[in-house]
Amino acid sequence: MLTAVILMIICSTADLSEVRLVDGDGLCSGIPEVLHEEEWRKLSSNYIEYRAVELLCKELNCGDVISATFRSNFRDKHGDQPVIDLDCEGNESALSECKKYRSPIHPDYRNISVIVSCSDSVRLVDGAGRCSGRVEVKSHQSWTSVCEADFDRQDAEVVCRELDCGTPLTLQGALYGEGKHPFGTNQFQCKGSENRLLTCSTSDKEEYTCTSGSAVELTCSGPDDVRLVGGSGRCAGTLEMFHGGEWRGVTADRWSMKEAAVVCRQLGCGSAVKSPMSVSGGDETGWGFHIACFGSESAVKECTMLYSSKIRYPVGVVCSGISTITNEV
Repeated sequence: MLTAVILMIICSTADLSEVRLVDGDGLCSGIPEVLHEEEWRKLSSNYIEYRAVELLCKELNCGDVISATFRSNFRDKHGDQPVIDLDCEGNESALSECKKYRSPIHPDYRNISVIVSCSDSVRLVDGAGRCSGRVEVKSHQSWTSVCEADFDRQDAEVVCRELDCGTPLTLQGALYGEGKHPFGTNQFQCKGSENRLLTCSTSDKEEYTCTSGSAVELTCSGPDDVRLVGGSGRCAGTLEMFHGGEWRGVTADRWSMKEAAVVCRQLGCGSAVKSPMSVSGGDETGWGFHIACFGSESAVKECTMLYSSKIRYPVGVVCSGISTITNEV
C-alpha cells in the first residue's frame, strides 16, 4: 500500500487505545483523531486508507463507511504536531491490529484534512462488497435485523441512497445467512425519496412473525462516483472521480492494471484491456489522486487514495466493454 515518504517512528499497540471523529455533524462524522500519549492526534491527511476508515466506523458503532474525502484550505487546530499513520493489510478486526506510525506533518499537507462520514443508522453486512449484504438498522444503540416482509423497494431505494450505493438491484432473503442480531419491531413505510431510512414513517408490528431465513438482504448498484471521459464510450477514456462535490483527476504515477481492473468492475464494463497515459494532458492547477488497489475491490473508493496536488499525467482506462450490470428488482 502507499505510505507517506517521511520519517516514521513505530508506536506501540497501546498508543492507539481510543478513536473519535470531531468537528462533524455528530459522533459518526468528522475529522478522525486518535489518543496518543494522552493527547488527541489527527490521522495523516495526505492519504485515505479505506480499511482503516472501515474499522474506525466499526469501533465507533457507526455502521458502514459512507464517504472519506479530502478537504483543502483547512486550518488545522493541531498546527505542526506529528500525525498518526495507519497501515492496514485488510484482514484486521480492529484498528489496534493495524501498524501504526507517528510522523511529522509534511508542509504540502498542512492545510489538507480527511473528513469521514459513517452510516450511524443502517448498514449492509456479510455481503460481497460494501453495497450488498444483510440489512441491519440501529435501534437504541443496538443493531437489529430487518424482516423481509417489513421491507420493500421504496425502503431499499432509501438505504442505497443513504449509503451512497446507487440504486437497488436485488432484494431478497437468506442470501447472506442469518444475522446474530434480533429482528426489530418497526415496519418501514418509506416513500422512496427520503435521504435517510430513520426519517421514513414506521409502524409497530402487532405480532412477531419473522422466522429463520426471513432477514432481508439487499444488493445496490454501487457508487456512481467514477467515470471515463473523452473516449469512444462509457467504457474507455480518461479516469475521473467525483469527490467532495467535484470531478477530480487521477494521476498515472504508480498506476497499474490492478487499479484499472477495479475501475472496469465498478463501471460494469467487463475486464481491463489496457491503461495508457491519457493524451489529453493534465491539470497542474487542480488537485486529484494517486490510487492504490489490491485488485479485488468492488469499487475504487475501497482502494487507498493519496492526495496529489497536481495531475501532470492523467490516467486512461480501456475496458473490454462487456456490461456485467444486471437489474433484477
